[in-house]
Amino acid sequence: MIEVEIKSLIEAEATAIRNIPVSEEYVKAVGLICKHVHKLGGTLITSGMGKAGQIAMNIATTFCSTGTPACFLHPSEAQHGDLGILRPLDLMLLISNSGKTRELQELVILARRLSPDVKFIVITSNPDSPLAREADVCLLTGAPDEVCPLGLTPTTSTTVMTVIGDALVVSVMKEIGFTSADYAKRHHGGYLGEKSRNASNGVI
Repeated sequence: MIEVEIKSLIEAEATAIRNIPVSEEYVKAVGLICKHVHKLGGTLITSGMGKAGQIAMNIATTFCSTGTPACFLHPSEAQHGDLGILRPLDLMLLISNSGKTRELQELVILARRLSPDVKFIVITSNPDSPLAREADVCLLTGAPDEVCPLGLTPTTSTTVMTVIGDALVVSVMKEIGFTSADYAKRHHGGYLGEKSRNASNGVI
């Protein structure tokens, strides 16, 4: 019985991934990241609260290891001085399943007060939400039902957010021509460091 339930959960999450709406917004998002980070010398700043914040942090670190400088900004800490990391050429990526997260709505206001021309990429399930309306680019999750039996715990939604983040990372890597040698310079330690160095030296 447990095995059947687990297979059903996995299939539900896989279905949610397959149903992510893919649109021209991805082209715009990749273009903004390449422009602000790789052409203008800015940084991609990601943010989110709770589980979405953990996904935002993961996306930032993955971007860093693949050649795109990025950092995570906690929206609450931003109100206590950390917003000072934002510079005029930076770009922000905000993640909120509901698109109504109060701390992120406040972050948009404060960020624009500091840097009026700052651009926002938003990942959300709700195209009619306050954050979606503020976005320069809005990437929709498809609003999948959570596999949590209560329908409350972020589960399927965070899986989909992670996949959207991976899609952005890989697309930018291809756009900038990121290589194994480039990876090795940023990820020296561990198995991946050794693997990337071997690949850049032509070792299988």
